Amino acid sequence: MSEQLSAWAGIAGRDDVVLLDGFHALKHALRFGAEVLAVVADEPERVRELAVGLAPDVEDEVARLVRRAPLKELLPRVHPTGVAALAVRPGREAGRAALARMPRPAPVVLLDNPRNLGNVGAVVRLAAGFGATGVVTRGDLDPWHPNVVRAGAGLHYATTVDRLELEELPPGPVYALDAGGEDIRGLVLPDDALLAFGSERHGISPELRARADHLVALPMRPQVSSYNLATSVAMTLFHWGGPKD
Repeated sequence: MSEQLSAWAGIAGRDDVVLLDGFHALKHALRFGAEVLAVVADEPERVRELAVGLAPDVEDEVARLVRRAPLKELLPRVHPTGVAALAVRPGREAGRAALARMPRPAPVVLLDNPRNLGNVGAVVRLAAGFGATGVVTRGDLDPWHPNVVRAGAGLHYATTVDRLELEELPPGPVYALDAGGEDIRGLVLPDDALLAFGSERHGISPELRARADHLVALPMRPQVSSYNLATSVAMTLFHWGGPKD
């Protein structure tokens, strides 16, 4: 047992390693090609059963990787599924190349100074589901924070996720969501767009507003102040993916 704890501690201390908290994060990371270095569980047999029932496509990999270890000695809180893993974070060079490649098959989601880790994880999950090219954040929040990866269910490995400065943004027209913008229902959002969303409290920053090519508004009932960030992203991506005529 102590051997597993020591091995975990040695890997967890690396700068290029990400915590995958829970079975769903593990299964998605494996599906999308993550290099998983360690998987530990209080009851490996239960984790193998989860793989059989929920993700038979990665069942063999889970069975090969999972080892018994006391999770309470490794983590501040244990996920209800009783499993955690460590995986290598993708290199930034390949991700930035994917963001910059034109023409793009799908937009990039740009989060301007987001504050809530769970919201950012939910956006990553949405972007992966819609096949967006990536999720880019501006500001001091780390989009690879363990709580973001947890909220994103490991789907960081299904899309590009990075933090960039304004001058580093990938090419493409910026469509910034703003209550004073043009109604999104009358617009066609191009595949090469950067879909920009402001922070939960303050909206789009002045510098990004100045960089925007278009201001876009989501329909909203009067006296309702705002939508949740992830809800706004979901509606915008759904509109992008709808009929183009």
